[in-house]
Amino acid sequence: MPAGRPTKYNHSVQQSADDYVAGGHLGCDDPVPSVAGLACHLGVSKPTLYNWANESSQFFDTLERCKERQEKLALMGGLTNEFNASIVKLLLANHGYSDKQSIDHQSSDKSMAPRLVVMLKDEPAGD
Repeated sequence: MPAGRPTKYNHSVQQSADDYVAGGHLGCDDPVPSVAGLACHLGVSKPTLYNWANESSQFFDTLERCKERQEKLALMGGLTNEFNASIVKLLLANHGYSDKQSIDHQSSDKSMAPRLVVMLKDEPAGD
């Protein structure tokens, strides 16, 4: 017999989660779906959601759709100025977006390429 409380995950929980991700988040006054919002909607903790995702491939897919929908809505909301740019930047950082710049310190014709400098060491005089 397994230890701990029995799981609350069932078909109606799955349906409620799918509804939240598909647009029910708006009824909860969430501008974008989130894992935290889904946890509040279902009345469980975020670790519980991740446990359910480990147990059920269907719930795992629901969590992934939640993240993908959040990414899309945040990106579109940022592009249209519907959402605060700082918040969009934070949200999109969770999805791998970055505003870092890479600077190449060489010229295209390699005329400014670093030069190899060889230093010769003086050897002590022999006896």
